[in-house]
Amino acid sequence: MKFTDTLLLAFRTVKSNKLRTGLTVTIIAFGIMALVGIITAIKAMNQKFSESFSSMGANGFTIRFKERNMNFGGGRNDDLAVSKKGKKEKQSNLNKVITKQEAEYFIQHYRFPGAVAGISVFGGRSSILSFGDKKTSPNVVLLAGDDQYLGLNAYKVLYGRNFTAGEVRNGQNVCVLGFDVAKSFFGEAMDKGVNTTIRINNIPYRVLGILEGKGSTFGFSRDNMVVTGYQNWERNFGTAGASYVIAVKVNDLKQLDAAMGEAESFFRSVRKNNITEASNFALDKSDSAVQTAMNVLRYIRWAAVVIGVITLLGAAIGLMNIMLVSVSERTKEVGLVKALGGKKRSVKTQFLLEAVIISVLGAMLGILLGIIIGNLFSMVLNTGFVVPWDWVLYGIVICTIVGLGAGIYPAVKAGKLNPIDALRYE
Repeated sequence: MKFTDTLLLAFRTVKSNKLRTGLTVTIIAFGIMALVGIITAIKAMNQKFSESFSSMGANGFTIRFKERNMNFGGGRNDDLAVSKKGKKEKQSNLNKVITKQEAEYFIQHYRFPGAVAGISVFGGRSSILSFGDKKTSPNVVLLAGDDQYLGLNAYKVLYGRNFTAGEVRNGQNVCVLGFDVAKSFFGEAMDKGVNTTIRINNIPYRVLGILEGKGSTFGFSRDNMVVTGYQNWERNFGTAGASYVIAVKVNDLKQLDAAMGEAESFFRSVRKNNITEASNFALDKSDSAVQTAMNVLRYIRWAAVVIGVITLLGAAIGLMNIMLVSVSERTKEVGLVKALGGKKRSVKTQFLLEAVIISVLGAMLGILLGIIIGNLFSMVLNTGFVVPWDWVLYGIVICTIVGLGAGIYPAVKAGKLNPIDALRYE
């Protein structure tokens, strides 16, 4: 019997047992659906993290205040292992915020080829903005920076313009509105909002520009914000203990580590760190947040793989059981095939092909359902359509292996049947 004949016979047999085939395909499909669905959702989350947290690009870094680490269990911190007086001095130095003067000194004196640096400070999440009789909820994010802030954080001006260095330096009451705030005030005619006067916490500000929308991340809008100059923020809203952030971007990604090294060395001198002290500030690459998130997602991916494998293992056992039942039911059929000259190898091949066909059908259904379910999650995150092509291939390969593994023993058993005994089987 030719291989094509055996294959067609296997297809015919699978098609004739619709209920049995359907149940087995469904069991396998659920395993692959869980696997592909979670992988698809994770890819969508990776895409969203990349969009949300890597706004400065891979060629940037920030210098921020380093909170003092808590030390549990009575362990000794080497940075504080000095005299009692020295402990107090070092602890105070490690827990010191980055002041405006330190940040400005860094900006003025840091020199690295092709590097651009800027200052910013977080102003809080409870600002109220008003325009005429319209007023926002007390949840607008207030950000403050210099004339480089928008560019360093990948904000694009949709209407109007950015701050000038003079406006920032003189602390003028000017601002740039986020897309959501501008839309709530001016509707679709947002361009008419430029040069109007709004109020931030009841203080009048002239609107210089309106930013392009960035969308939301996990339900939190990144456009419900307003930006003003950091000098102006300090005068009108400044709070004691506020820590400034320095952002730096270099032209060449290959120079990023060198720029960070030089920045750390220089800022240590600005912060008056001794040679034996740890730096009392932190340097973060722009993509460090997304890398941390992706590392967490990697563990979730492996958990999905384990869940899928366990489900497929159960499906394999169920498939083997069904194939063994099939061998018993078709004993006379096998005997007839052998009596007519069918070879032992052809019988084995037919049963193996039946198991593989059922497994691959389950894989196809599971992959389709998994992609649909995963992309429902991507629609919630507002990302593009995602297809994990690598896991589509892996799913088919895994299910083929499952089919072969589940079909080997029933196929061998069918191949060993004696034609005379098989024909007499009741």
